[in-house]
Amino acid sequence: MPVVTDRGLRPPDRTSSTPAADEGGGHAPAPPPHAVLQRQRLRESSARTYARSFPIVPVRASGMTITGADGTTYLDCLAGAGSLALGHNHPVVVEAIRQVLDSQAPLHALDLATPVKDTFVETLFALLPDDLARHGRIHFCGPTGADAVEAALKLTRTATGRHGVLAFTGAYHGMTAGALSVTGNVAVRTPVAPAPTDVTRLPYPYSYRCPFGIGGSEGAATGAKYIASLLDDPSGGVLPPAAMIVEPVQGEGGVIPAPDEWLREMRAITADRQIPLIVDEVQTGVARTGAFWAIEHAGITPDVLVLSKAVGGGLPLAVIVYDSRLDGWQVGAHTGTFRGNQLAMATGAATLRYAAEHDLAQHARVVGQRLRAELNRLAADRPSVGEVRGRGFMLGIEVVDRDAAPDALDSRPPAPELAARIRAEAFRRGLIVELGGREDSVVRLLPPLVISEAEADSVIERLAAAWTAAERNPTAA
Repeated sequence: MPVVTDRGLRPPDRTSSTPAADEGGGHAPAPPPHAVLQRQRLRESSARTYARSFPIVPVRASGMTITGADGTTYLDCLAGAGSLALGHNHPVVVEAIRQVLDSQAPLHALDLATPVKDTFVETLFALLPDDLARHGRIHFCGPTGADAVEAALKLTRTATGRHGVLAFTGAYHGMTAGALSVTGNVAVRTPVAPAPTDVTRLPYPYSYRCPFGIGGSEGAATGAKYIASLLDDPSGGVLPPAAMIVEPVQGEGGVIPAPDEWLREMRAITADRQIPLIVDEVQTGVARTGAFWAIEHAGITPDVLVLSKAVGGGLPLAVIVYDSRLDGWQVGAHTGTFRGNQLAMATGAATLRYAAEHDLAQHARVVGQRLRAELNRLAADRPSVGEVRGRGFMLGIEVVDRDAAPDALDSRPPAPELAARIRAEAFRRGLIVELGGREDSVVRLLPPLVISEAEADSVIERLAAAWTAAERNPTAA
């Protein structure tokens, strides 16, 4: 059983045992991992992603540790793409599931009111920013963040009677058609979702690769001024939009935090022009950035807050919370069969309570700052590191071509091949990290919020060794 400490969730002893037959129960031996992986390659879609980067067959997991069928253990710095806020099989999550199962409560309840659902809503609203909690409504969506984004777009279009949306370069909001239309990555949109005519793409503040060639606070301020000018210019070509949608930290886009002042500017620009502001906190929500909600860093209240991943405690759950003034939906305007997932609501409520009671936002701030400082030290003698950035336990290291000449901003071209080798070398050393950003050239760290300082140190040691090996061996993959 994992042990909860004031520094995190200590993983169980790591062993090299391979699962075998249960002599008493007579179960058949587990198939060899290479056979499982081969069947996956033959039978699953070519669209699979993580399975290509991490050829592992997980059989046990606890806290930050995953054990494969071959007995190899890994430190998981992906954590279900950020959905496992408390890591794998945290005791409070397991207990929440057990209580629902033991109570014989319905597991499938559509949108009916249940005690489990009521507890989740009460817990969530107690932790929301005051204005949103006081005037908010909640809508349960399908089980993914993409469906919650779809709901937010539909809600604001219904409320305003408009159709256009303001979205940002580098954005990622999901893989369904509407969510793809406001996503910035051209590769994932084409040819399924070609450039939509009703989405206006705006510059996101990206200091390292500032589109205005300025960088820093001046670059962000220039971007904000451009947005206001574009919206107010009668010849700017932008019709009054239904909404603006923004991530306070772009995750898949390369771990790019929006400056607080810039977010406040976006709130002022949208409020002054009566444009609903949608904030996508699917990945940043629930203490990950060092505040319970990333919007708290800037002190803004959006009109719609999009939540998923950690809010379900590792199980599929997605909601939007929005200002009641937008609630002009007709009955059945946005439905979904599995929006009444009782287990996810129970694990979500348990995760929210645990994160608040144990001040995991503070833990993310303190240990996240330590991680970032160590990453900066790692970067000091590596010209292939362009920038270390992030907030809390949402960190990114931009990998660049060290042999290329820097531009006026002292930035270099991305180096996706080197980034891929770093990820592969990290995996060989028992560390799971993922890539994102332009050309997948940003190494991303999304550890569970219960990571201990000792585990954080081990992450840095393994990543540093992986980086060195990747630079020395350009043919590795």
